[in-house]
Formats: sequence, C-alpha cells, structure tokens
Amino acid sequence: MSRVLSGIQASGQLTLGNYIGAIQNFVKLQDTHECFFMVVDLHAITVPQEPAALREQTESVAALFIAAGIDPAKSSVFVQSHVSAHAELGWLFTTMAYMGELERMTQFKDKSSGKDSIGAGLFVYPTLMAADILLYNADLVPVGDDQKQHMELTRDLAQRFNARFGDYFTIPEAYIPKVGARIMSLDDASKKMSKSNPNPASYIALLDPPDVIRKKISRATTDSGREVKFNPAEKPEVSNLMSIYSHCAGLTLEEIEARYEGQGYGAFKKDLAEHIVATLEPLQAKYAEIRSSGAIHDILKQGAEQVSVVANRTLRDVKERMGFVMPR
Repeated sequence: MSRVLSGIQASGQLTLGNYIGAIQNFVKLQDTHECFFMVVDLHAITVPQEPAALREQTESVAALFIAAGIDPAKSSVFVQSHVSAHAELGWLFTTMAYMGELERMTQFKDKSSGKDSIGAGLFVYPTLMAADILLYNADLVPVGDDQKQHMELTRDLAQRFNARFGDYFTIPEAYIPKVGARIMSLDDASKKMSKSNPNPASYIALLDPPDVIRKKISRATTDSGREVKFNPAEKPEVSNLMSIYSHCAGLTLEEIEARYEGQGYGAFKKDLAEHIVATLEPLQAKYAEIRSSGAIHDILKQGAEQVSVVANRTLRDVKERMGFVMPR
C-alpha cells in the first residue's frame, strides 16, 4: 500500500477546522493506505511553550486522534520527539537547504512579521518538516493549503539529495482534498480557523461544551442581508458556516439553501449549532474514556516502536550515502 504521513502540532486546542480539514481524512485514508500519524511537538517549540501545557496538549492531541476514529490497529500514532531520527535528519536537511529558500517561506514571513527577535527554529522549521516526511519515504502527505510551499521545499530537498547521493527518496505528493480542506474563522472568513488565534470565539474547539458551541455560533459573523446562500465571493461568512453545516449534517449546500429559504440567519445558526454539538458529543465521550484509562501512553509507545524501525533504517542509509562513519 502507499504510505501516508501527517501530523498536527501539540499547541493550542484542536478545532473543528482540524477535524473537518485533516483528521476526518486521516480516518478515511487508514483503510486504503499504510498510515503514520504523529503529534508534532518538536515543531511546537519553535515558539515558546509552557512545559506543563506542552505535555498536556501532546497527550490531548493524541487522544483526540483516537477518539476521532484513527485506529491504532490500522495506523501508527506516535509523538515526533519519541523518534530521535526526526531531529537528526532535520539537521542533515538544514545543511542542504539554502537561505534564500527558507527566507521565501510565507509562513515564516507571517509569523515573524513585526517581531524584534525571531527564533532560529522558526526559520529552519521547513527542513524539519521535510525530514518528518522523507524519513518514512511517504507517498502522500495530507496538508492544508498553507503548507503547499513547505511541501515544494520537501520535494526539492528529496530531489537534491537524490542527485548528489543517488536515487533514494520517494518524491512525495501533497494530498489536499477539494472539499473541507480549509474551514475559516468564525469572526473573519478571510482567515483560516486556527487554534493559535488569540480570540477563542473565532474557532470551535473539539472539546468545547455544548453551551459554548451554541454561544460561539450565535455570535459568528454573518454577511449583510438575510439569505442563506453559498457564494464565497459575495457572502464569505455565511458560505463558511454552510460548509461547516454540510459536513456536520451530511447535507449538500443546495439542500441547506432550500431548507432555509426565506428564513434568515437565526434559524440557520441555531440548527447549525445543534449539528455541531451532535457531531462532537460522541468524540468528546470517547476522548474522556481514553484519557481516564491512561491507554494513550501504551498506544504512543507502540506507535513509536513501529515507526522507529522504518525511521532508523532511513537515517542509517542517508548517513552512509553522505559519507558518515557508521558504528559497527
């Protein structure tokens, strides 16, 4: 089977956008592909993290993976830092990347904009991401639109290595579903729904209680007028809410338009909130069960052991090709 590798950072609370845009696709892919899914903690520390919060969020993201339907019997679920080959291969790729390539990364520009001091880790973040992917010779990498540039660098580094040291790395392809790949903020549909947004009203967290969800949806920004119509260019706010509705209720956009014809935004937003609550309730119950049982630690240990076999073999092959003296 083709191999899939993806991950989500261990920072902030996972959102409905993460669930619709990423995790649901992880669940589908595990039935047809060999899947490696990681909690990305080494990337998380490119910005300052409180130690206790980092530990809690790492376990939380892993438990949410399982609660959302990722099956440890089908997929390897692990923590990035539990496999030291990620950091070592990341350094090797850093030596092969060019300053100009890294300076052109739009995410670096966005995250460093207006700051007096910028951590070096944020600058070389893309080379570690390349190592994450190439360490497992992944064929497909589910990513959001905002990660396409990093994927191009990953492909460039793989081709550069192959040209210098002989064909070795698979050239990975980005997997970006046409539907649901980008759920936008509740307060500004020009921005992606993000757990890093300082305004908690801008996103639905997967662990938000029902009443919090209802309040956030009731206050979500809408466009002028009253018509519930999907038109991202002219009605971006309502179109975003309709996309969420479609995923949570299993209705087409046309069916949603017909259902609320002449009713305005009030009834639409009220029903949307209930569909989100109904979608997240079983996930939240499963999450609570996993966390209380402590099973997540065994799952992560098993996952790290499984992927380390592949990762360590790749790292050894790479170092041998580059001319390092290997222990015997």
